[in-house]
Amino acid sequence: MSQTRHDPFGSSSHDINDKPREACGLFAVNGHPESAKLCYFGLYALQHRGQESAGIAVVDDSKMDEHRAMGLVSDVFDMDILDKLKGSNAIGHVRYSTTGSSILANAQPFVVRHRNKAYAVAHNGNLVNAHTLKKELEEAGSIFQSTMDSEVFLHLFVRNLHLGFEEALLATMSRLKGAFSMVLLTSRGEIIGIRDPYGFRPLCLGKLNGHYILASETCALDLIQAEFIRELDPGEIVIIGENGVRSLKTPPAPKSAFCIFEFIYFARPDSTFNGNNVYMMRKAHGRRLAKEAPVTADLVMPFPDSGNYAAIGYSEASGIPFEMGMIRNHYVGRTFIQPTQSMRDFGVRVKLNPVRSLLKGKEIIIIEDSIIRGTTVKTRVKALRELGVKKVHLRVSGPAHRFPCHYGIDFSTKGELIAAKMSVREMEKHLGLDSLYYLSLKGLLEATGKEKPADHFCKACFDGCYPVSFDQDLSKSCME
Repeated sequence: MSQTRHDPFGSSSHDINDKPREACGLFAVNGHPESAKLCYFGLYALQHRGQESAGIAVVDDSKMDEHRAMGLVSDVFDMDILDKLKGSNAIGHVRYSTTGSSILANAQPFVVRHRNKAYAVAHNGNLVNAHTLKKELEEAGSIFQSTMDSEVFLHLFVRNLHLGFEEALLATMSRLKGAFSMVLLTSRGEIIGIRDPYGFRPLCLGKLNGHYILASETCALDLIQAEFIRELDPGEIVIIGENGVRSLKTPPAPKSAFCIFEFIYFARPDSTFNGNNVYMMRKAHGRRLAKEAPVTADLVMPFPDSGNYAAIGYSEASGIPFEMGMIRNHYVGRTFIQPTQSMRDFGVRVKLNPVRSLLKGKEIIIIEDSIIRGTTVKTRVKALRELGVKKVHLRVSGPAHRFPCHYGIDFSTKGELIAAKMSVREMEKHLGLDSLYYLSLKGLLEATGKEKPADHFCKACFDGCYPVSFDQDLSKSCME
């Protein structure tokens, strides 16, 4: 009986499940006549932050309209849809679910109507007290339409509106615990940007021909040729309306806790956070890796696109040539028509294909940005051995993930993490490697160039030190 051949380098479920995924990307436009189209391009630039669903909400003469659907930005929107989304104020969202199921009801922006007014919210992050707040709201009579923690925010907000608009924002934010950046659109045409007191998730302010823009990353501003103004401060609320921008500040957290994994993996390399370009930061990680874990080899290579820039840094610091030992097919989407059994060989190496003459008989260093579950690495290392690669050394440009993330990344249980179950030596044997080394946490922090870098970043997935406490039986909290 014929058997289905597994593609060790190609498109498989391993690729989907063996990399961490972020919650979403945010974009907002104030006062521009083509706000929906600008949102579309902004979301296109942020597609890497979520490929599950996309949506845009707009306001035109106090009337709010929206379009949301499952799929990529280019699948969800076309010119006919964008032309129907009329209005000069808009917010947009791309999503990967970490809270709530992967269904249309949970796609964002999420819209509610209350006393002849409408409000839409788009959220990046995770509220660690969402369950408690939802139970409280339901007992008070709230009816929820989704399973998202983002909806909890809107229910709290409209309940607080009797305090006044700004006071409602402040009162609502004071009840939220966790990681959250949000953009809010009102039927009055105001755009609101919100960043949690620890600053876990990014959110920046820009300007295009006098019109203000909010975006998760600076690369989205670059695409529409908007000027970068600044990042929102942790705990800041900005309200953008006819009279420009005004800012509200909430009590500061003990220290900031920007997710350091943005620099390692999540963000696009052409984005900048806290004055640090992501591309240059990843090269610095690679240079530090070369210093911490030197090894003799014929070449340094990444698995595209993971580890590309750290691999360049490692090569530069070590003097070992950088090569693209794997060639990626950039035209493979998330879904791929599987060939019939008789054509199965054509399905092999759809996504990545090795350069055999370059790799055969060589000793190689592979640079990766992370190992979460280990499934993809194991199958690809096995395939490299079968090609005749002599030695395989793996260097990871971040520390080992040993603790779950509760702030909006999808590895939420410790059992998912291979480094939580095995020592480095055990992982070497399990993955079929000649050597394995993770960048030290000290090296990662020092590569940021910050003074007292531990005071700037959340690194809980590496050291289990959680800036915002939750169920104490699940984790330790580091509030000092």
